[in-house]
Amino acid sequence: MTDGIGRRGRRAGMGAALALALAAGQPAHAAEESAAMALVVAVDVSQSVDDARFRLQMEGIAEALEDPGVVGAIAGNPGGILFAMVTWADQARLTLGWRRVRSRADAAATAAQVRALPRQGGEFTCIGQMMRSVTASVLPALPVPVDRMVVDVSGDGIDNCTEASALDAEREALLAAGATINGLPILVPGENDVVGAGAFRAPGYGLKPVGPGQGQETSLDRWYRAHVIGGPGAFLLAARGYGDFARALRQKFVIEISALEPQRGR
Repeated sequence: MTDGIGRRGRRAGMGAALALALAAGQPAHAAEESAAMALVVAVDVSQSVDDARFRLQMEGIAEALEDPGVVGAIAGNPGGILFAMVTWADQARLTLGWRRVRSRADAAATAAQVRALPRQGGEFTCIGQMMRSVTASVLPALPVPVDRMVVDVSGDGIDNCTEASALDAEREALLAAGATINGLPILVPGENDVVGAGAFRAPGYGLKPVGPGQGQETSLDRWYRAHVIGGPGAFLLAARGYGDFARALRQKFVIEISALEPQRGR
């Protein structure tokens, strides 16, 4: 991502970070040190995510951060990575602000913070609103320049509070900010095998088409491909239920952080 728009997005917040560093007595070069990538983990906490599922997600993120393969991928990046976490339902919340992770100790400290997060929730699945929040507030707050920005979106349902055209516009705005958006749909047998028809909707949203093409019924992973992922090297890797979330996320982190080419067909 070396285009002008991406460059501007990656360097957002530089002046503020430098001023804060100088005010705190830190060397200017510490504030200016770049990182290879910035990773935003965006996690669904809507109505379908009960206490047990919330904990499986938090534990899965923590285990992924502690995984030796993931730590090795992080250490292979000059300056490590910048990590942030967003939880989203009706609204998006920056649950963990930007922090640099460059070592096993850094990863373990971040994992401990993830495990300690209190239960969060909401009613609706507002993916478009989450994307808008990441574009407007999370990426501009990056403290240093990065070579790549990845937003990792996981969830078990389709957007039910944004028109399909508006959702696509929010995705395009996030891509224009320089991010790549990857997807981790959580496929729950007997629960979300088919999406797009008679879906739970936010008040005022109505029953308008939500699937690819003409709004036909579809699968969650196909819907993610059509409306969520995008950007250079974007890919989708599904979890087979919440019990598979940790495995899928570990694999996904290694691919994302190492900038590997995902296998075709995933």
